Amino acid sequence: MSKNCQLKDISKIISSGVTPSRQNNEYWENGTIPWLKTEQLGSFEIYETTEKVTELALKETSLKKYPINTLSIAMYGEGKTRGNVSILKSEMTTNQACCNIVVDEQKANYRYVYYFLKTQYSQLRRLSSGIRNNLNSNDIKEFEIRLPDSLEKQKQIASVLFPLDSKIEINNRINVELEAMAKTLYDYWFVQFDFPDKNGKPYKTNGGKMVWNVELKREIPEGWEVVKMADWIVAYKSGDWGKEELEGNFTKKVTCIRGADINGLNGLAELKPPVRYILEKNSSKILNSHDLIIEISGGSPVQSTGRIAFITDATIRRFENPLICSNFCKPISIKNKKLLYNFVYYWKSLYDAGIFFGYEGKTSGIKNLLFDSFVNSYYTVVPDDKIVDQFYDIMENIQEKKQTTLAENQQLASLRDWLLPMLMNGQVTVSDIADNKASYEIEEEIRLAAEPEK
Repeated sequence: MSKNCQLKDISKIISSGVTPSRQNNEYWENGTIPWLKTEQLGSFEIYETTEKVTELALKETSLKKYPINTLSIAMYGEGKTRGNVSILKSEMTTNQACCNIVVDEQKANYRYVYYFLKTQYSQLRRLSSGIRNNLNSNDIKEFEIRLPDSLEKQKQIASVLFPLDSKIEINNRINVELEAMAKTLYDYWFVQFDFPDKNGKPYKTNGGKMVWNVELKREIPEGWEVVKMADWIVAYKSGDWGKEELEGNFTKKVTCIRGADINGLNGLAELKPPVRYILEKNSSKILNSHDLIIEISGGSPVQSTGRIAFITDATIRRFENPLICSNFCKPISIKNKKLLYNFVYYWKSLYDAGIFFGYEGKTSGIKNLLFDSFVNSYYTVVPDDKIVDQFYDIMENIQEKKQTTLAENQQLASLRDWLLPMLMNGQVTVSDIADNKASYEIEEEIRLAAEPEK
C-alpha cells in the first residue's frame, strides 16, 4: 500500500539559498562555510563545494546553513541541470537556485524521497515557468510524492539502491585521487622540470642544465625542443550526428560523444551519450585509441570552449558501439602517441588558466573555439624520448585503473536505473530481490546490455 502527499507535508524546511554580495570581500575571503551552486547538483552525495563563505556572510545575510542529509534540487540551469537532485552530506549553504528540502524523518525516509525525486526528473522540469524557464520553491513544495505506507518499507527500498550509488561514489573518489596524482606528476615533471635525471633525482633541483627559450619566455631543460601545438597533430577527423533511428543508408550504429558528455567521459559525471546511426562510408570518423576530442562550440560566459577528453583502448571497451563525436566537437590524432598525456595535461592547464576565452568567436550567438588560430600560435615543449616513455608508461597504468572503475560505474548505474522505477512503481519488490526471484532477471539484463548485437 502507498499514499500520495505533497513534499511540504513530509518536510521540516523547504527553502532556497542566497548569494552574498560579491562586492563585499568579507563575505568571501578566507571563507570556511561550504556554499553550493546548482552546477554541482546531480551527483549522488555532495560533501564539499567549490566556493565557501564566511561566518560574517552567514550573520549579516539571509543565508541559512542546511543540515546533513538535506535534499537539494536545482531550480535554474541550462541543459540538463534544472531538476537535478543531490543529498548534502555536510552542513552547507546554497545559492538561490537550489531548493533545499529537510525531510522530517518521522514522516519519511530522506533516501527514499531522494530516489523518488530521481524518477521525477522530467515531471519536475515541466513545472518550469517564466522567461528563464526556471522552477520555483512554491511549486516544489506542492509537488506530489508517493510513499509506501510505512517508514520501514521506504528504508527497505532505499537500502536496495543505496549500495549501488555508494559503490559508484567510492569509485569516483578513487578516480579523483588518481587524477590528482596524474596532474601532480605532470606539473612536477613538465612545469617544474623535476623529472628523474640519469641518477633518478629531480633534474632541475639537482642542477640539471637549463637554457632560455625565446618562444616560451622561460628556461627549459637543455636538449628539449619547442614547437607549435599544431606540429603535434597528424590528422583531423570530423564529427557526425547521423540519425536517431535506422534510416535509408544510415545503418552504422555508433555512440556519439557530445560536448555535454566530455565531463562524463573524463569521469566527472555520469555518462549517457546517445546512440546514433551514420552512413557506412563515414566510418572513417570513428574514434580510435589515442584520439582526442575537443569541444569547439558551446561554453558559457563563465566556461570557455576547449574542454578535452581522450580515447584509449580501455575507453573503447566501455562501450557496445564504436565511438564518434558530434559536430560541436573536433576529433584529432597526434603524430607521436607516446605524447598523448603530455598534450592532454598541457591543454588542461591552459583551459584551467582561462586561455581559451581569448580564442573564441561567435556565430549566431554560439561561442566557437578558434582552434586553428590557437594551435598555430601556441608553443609547447617536447621532452626527450626517454622521459616521454617513462611518463607515458606511468600514465597508462593510472588511466587503466580509472577506466576500470568507470566501466564498473556504468554497469552499476545501469542496474540502478533499471531497478529504480520498478521499485518505485511496485513492479519489483524488496522481498522479490531478497528471495532471489528477481536476481536472474537482473543478471540477464546486465548480460544482454553488455553483449554486442548480433
